[in-house]
Amino acid sequence: MSVSAEILRTFRAPRQVMRRLLASLSGDDRPEARILVYLVAGCFVIFVSHLPAAVAGGPQWPPEAPAEARVINTFFGWLFIAPLLFYGLAGVAHLVARVIGGQGSFLRSRAALFWTVLAVSPLMLLRGMVQHLIGPGVQLQSVEWAVALAFCALWAISLVEAETAPAG
Repeated sequence: MSVSAEILRTFRAPRQVMRRLLASLSGDDRPEARILVYLVAGCFVIFVSHLPAAVAGGPQWPPEAPAEARVINTFFGWLFIAPLLFYGLAGVAHLVARVIGGQGSFLRSRAALFWTVLAVSPLMLLRGMVQHLIGPGVQLQSVEWAVALAFCALWAISLVEAETAPAG
């Protein structure tokens, strides 16, 4: 199944999608490369969602910062810094899961988080559109809360699936 179809299916049946993803990783000759592509693709889409705000500037940017610098900083943050932070977060999540009885692996924990980042990235595009077209307000806050809730829920479901004992 295509990645975009799997992303849509993730919102309807996240456990089944994660089970299928984890099963396909066990037969893959380079599973780490595959989940890294998920993470980088998700971070790139999130970067694209932040482009309008980076170009337009705003209160989070110094007024003298040129648009090019804001775009480069956003690019660097989402495609170099964020992946490192996600690796660390996945490791901590696996260690916490291990303490409470998880039986997965670091790879499975990373797969759960990285897939969640990719699955939620289209919602980040919606957030970027609302921010750019409508601006700050209750609509943007509602979308941000919905994105945060979707991320937390999908990650929790995926992590539980990843930390259960692998079949076989």
